[in-house]
Amino acid sequence: MFRPHADALTRVILAEIQRTVPEYARPLAGPFGEVIVRGVREAVGQCLDNLGNHAVSQDNWIGVLRHLGRIEYSEGRPLDQIQTAYRVSGLAAWRYIGKVGQAKGLPSDLLYTGAEAVLAYVDEISALSVQGYRAAQARAAGTRARQRRQLLGLVLSEPAPAPQAVEGLAAAAGWHVPEKVVAMALEPRRDQHRLPPPALPAEVLLDLESPQPCLLAAAPPEGLEAALRGWRVAIGPRVPLAEAAVSLRWARGTMDLSVRRILPREPVLHADDHLATLWLLADEFLIGQLRDACLGPLHGLADKQRARLGQTLLAWLQSSGSAPEMAERLGVHPQTVRYRMRRIEELFGVRLNDPEHRLRLEIALRATELLTPAAG
Repeated sequence: MFRPHADALTRVILAEIQRTVPEYARPLAGPFGEVIVRGVREAVGQCLDNLGNHAVSQDNWIGVLRHLGRIEYSEGRPLDQIQTAYRVSGLAAWRYIGKVGQAKGLPSDLLYTGAEAVLAYVDEISALSVQGYRAAQARAAGTRARQRRQLLGLVLSEPAPAPQAVEGLAAAAGWHVPEKVVAMALEPRRDQHRLPPPALPAEVLLDLESPQPCLLAAAPPEGLEAALRGWRVAIGPRVPLAEAAVSLRWARGTMDLSVRRILPREPVLHADDHLATLWLLADEFLIGQLRDACLGPLHGLADKQRARLGQTLLAWLQSSGSAPEMAERLGVHPQTVRYRMRRIEELFGVRLNDPEHRLRLEIALRATELLTPAAG
């Protein structure tokens, strides 16, 4: 009864879509028109031919609807537009079918059942196109995420890559190339692969998959601590783009010293706040050699005595040498300071008069002070 109305019904649905949804209000020509017209025509035909017939293969038809969703995504239209198009299509179809049914004197119960069937059918085919849309969206997101991780790896590589290589990949990944950047090292987590990606601005490149997760941006984004809730981050120095690997190296060095409790275990650490410590412990082998050479006179002492004399010597080097001032700094009696200094003078002798040796002593003692909590 309704088959002769298939073409007219198709035209009614197309007109309603174009009237109601602004994104479709353009001539149905070219690839765009072909896809839309074909989709509506096949939807009408599928309904008339196979509604309620579960023996009919649906594979090809399902593929058409999912492809329609993929086309919508590739055209850049939002998901709610195709959902709106399906909704108005169903209403337009039912109004047309209802008029035809009434003109032919069909029973009301049959028309009610028909209305339910049409609207249920529209929901079903809409869901298939939504699946296609979301699948295309997920693939695009996966591709973009891979491109951005590749870009991050390229920018952080040593030696620095050619600017043209960075710019080419950045264009594909949708990243504006800044003149200067900061690298941010995250403390690895056992569950990092199961965590949802943090809500960070698009200008932040991130890699949370590697054993040493990191971020890169022109500057630390606002709300970084809130966005990285549950993570700890160390922010490297701001450097020219070609030196991004250097920034990351110092960011990771900052995080390493924090993990070892040499630096504070704060949610966000800035390498710029700890430059002296980073420099002092940049090469722990050389620091060890310096400690052995400079602090040799203390090596034969008991641990507690060595620690006390070392603290006193460092206080002397960092102050004017006044016993009361040193006592206040150390939390001991001035007479105790005087006793310790006499012992230090016995152990080190005239070397305490050499400014160069005093500098080496202060560096060695400061490094010892920093590394003692890690050793303990």
